[in-house]
Amino acid sequence: MLHIKKKDKVIVLAGKDKGKTGEVLKIFPKEDKLIVSKINFMKKHTRGTQTQPGGIREQESPLALSKVMLLCSKCNKPTRVRMERLADGQKVRMCKKCGEILV
Repeated sequence: MLHIKKKDKVIVLAGKDKGKTGEVLKIFPKEDKLIVSKINFMKKHTRGTQTQPGGIREQESPLALSKVMLLCSKCNKPTRVRMERLADGQKVRMCKKCGEILV
């Protein structure tokens, strides 16, 4: 089970975008990669079609899962995730620093 899900806020720990934060757009669990909004931009050369003009456009490229860390919504700090079961048997993710349930 992955500790990061879609629409989570994360901070980049390594690379050219170190220290930047963003929202997770897509996750590739088999490759252990994810795409974060407005982070790790690359230029892509596209050929023109009947509906779209060609040219150079920028898009986010996948980032290694190990290079990001989840941001807690309560304490607003990068944190590791602790998995716990509630009284009703539901599994939840918790912040290791403040104990807040991460939704």
